[in-house]
Order: sequence, then C-alpha cells, then structure tokens
Amino acid sequence: MSDFYLSEPSLENNWRGIVLFGSNTASYKFALAKSLLALHNTEHDLIRLDELAPLFAHHICQHLQQNPKQGTAATSKFLTACQQFIQNNITEDQLIQQTIKLGFKDVINAFHIVNKREIDYRFFSDERKQGNKGIRLTDNFFKLIQSDQFLSLEDEAEARWRLVETAWNAGISRNLLSIQFDNKSNGLFTVAQDRRIDITSSRDCLNGYQKGRCFYCFDHISTEKHALHLADVDHFIPWASRSVVTNINGLWNLVLACQQCNRHEKSAQLPDLDFLARLYRRNEYFIDSHLPIRETLIQQTGNTEPNRRQFLQKQHASAHQLLLHIWQRPEQRGTAIF
Repeated sequence: MSDFYLSEPSLENNWRGIVLFGSNTASYKFALAKSLLALHNTEHDLIRLDELAPLFAHHICQHLQQNPKQGTAATSKFLTACQQFIQNNITEDQLIQQTIKLGFKDVINAFHIVNKREIDYRFFSDERKQGNKGIRLTDNFFKLIQSDQFLSLEDEAEARWRLVETAWNAGISRNLLSIQFDNKSNGLFTVAQDRRIDITSSRDCLNGYQKGRCFYCFDHISTEKHALHLADVDHFIPWASRSVVTNINGLWNLVLACQQCNRHEKSAQLPDLDFLARLYRRNEYFIDSHLPIRETLIQQTGNTEPNRRQFLQKQHASAHQLLLHIWQRPEQRGTAIF
C-alpha cells in the first residue's frame, strides 16, 4: 500500500492515500476531507471548530438521508444528533454544538494515519489543546488546493464514501457484495435483496487509484464532465473479445485513458504484456483498499497474488488468440507513477 504514495510522494497522492487506504470504522474521515476541500477559498490558516462544524455536519446529514448506516458501531451519539436534526427534533445551533462536542473526537487525530503510521505530509495540525479550539491548515494544504488535480479530489472522496457506505447499508455479507459496471451510464452499481443500487461514477472511483493520470501514457486526465481532457473509461482487454474473456465488464478490466490513447491509438487493440503488469499493480491498489472494492476484485480475479497474476495472463492470452494484433507502447506523455 505505501508504494502508492511513496512511488510518487506528491501532496495529491498522500491525500489520496488518506482517502483511499485509511481505515474506515465510520464515514467521518470522508466528511472531514470534503469539509477541508470546501475551505479552499479561506484567507486564514486557523480554522476553529465552530467554523468547521457546519460543513462537517452538513456532509454527514446529507449522506444519512440516503444511507442511514454511516459506521460499523452499533450506536453513535453524534450520528443520533444528526438524525434528530434531520427529523427536526433539534435546531441547527444544537446540531453544531453536538458536532463540536462529539463529531471530531477521533477523526482529527486519526486523519493522517494510513496503515497504522502517519503519512509524510500533514495537511493540518491539531491545536484544540492549545487554546485555539481548532485546527491550523499547513502550507501543504494550501499547495494542494493549487494543484491542477484539485477539482478531482472532492469527487474522489465522494466516490470512495459512496462505496464504503454501500457496503455498510447493503445488508449482506461483504464477501457477497459485488460492484458492477454499467456500460451505458459508465456508473458502478450493486444488487442487494433483488434491488439495484446505483453507487457512483466509475470515473470518480478509478481516478484516485490512477493518481489522475492516463493508464497508458501517464498524461494528466480529468473527471470533470465538461473538461477538455475528460477521461474515457476503457476496457483494457477490448470489448470485442467479450466472447472469450471472463467478466470483461469487471472492475479488474476497467481503466481511465486519455482520449488520444483510447480513441486514436489503442482503439480495439489488445495492449502488450508490459501493460498487463501495470494493470496487475493497479488492481493490487484496489486489493489493498478496504471493502467493497477489495472483495469485488478478489471475487473477480482470485484470492492470492499468484492466482490473480494467472487470471490476468489467461484472459490476455485468450483475447490475443481472438484479436491477433497487439498494441505497442504509446509515446509517454507523463512520468511513470504506477
């Protein structure tokens, strides 16, 4: 997991490490991430809890209205307060006071912890015990919001939140929960109790794991709908080989590509074996992530690393026999980062 942000230790990838790989016993981390990103226009670095609380509570309440389970604990006084506000049983001022008292208890301390250790770049420091009753944004945060990938970070956090809460709210074993791809909408969904549940955009889900880069040439890509460089969702092993490839619509076979690679260079050709090794590494990022993507990839490709390598090699070989031609490496338009 650590090689995700150590191979290119940028601010964006350390931030993504928090969102994609930090442990999830409640959704507070995602709410805090989105609240911090919403402060991108702030002119001061000290953020008092009474300033942060309305943003934080708003995100939690918004998700609670769609998915009532926002954590693994049986009960939560803070989530109960949010539900009371949604039901008009307490005022907004009362909700803010409860948020200040209960909402930040653990998440501020745990935010920068990934795989039981603190990441290299902090985006805020905790000054609640220094009399300031808040957090102080660091230079890393202000540099992060100037990044050309900044606009994608909020969508990635939202997508990750949607995936995690779907697992909590589906009411079935996580080992049976399967995330599926919709060819028409480019969205991800699952089926629980014979009911389809739409989750999130596949672009927003995949982008963080590819660090905002084209899978093939590493050029910068965007997930913003009207962006000039909007990424395409591409089947790594082409759709044309669906008759011989197992679960060709599976997450294991979906990548984001720039339009130049996908529409003008690769098209319906099969990428060469060097790209297959890259696909394996990208999929292992999914495996290192927490449910439900991890469970879906294990279901689709195997429960051990050798099994997953063998699965990819078998699918690639089957497609090669059918398609015959191999697409060679394009011009590299960015730094190789996975």
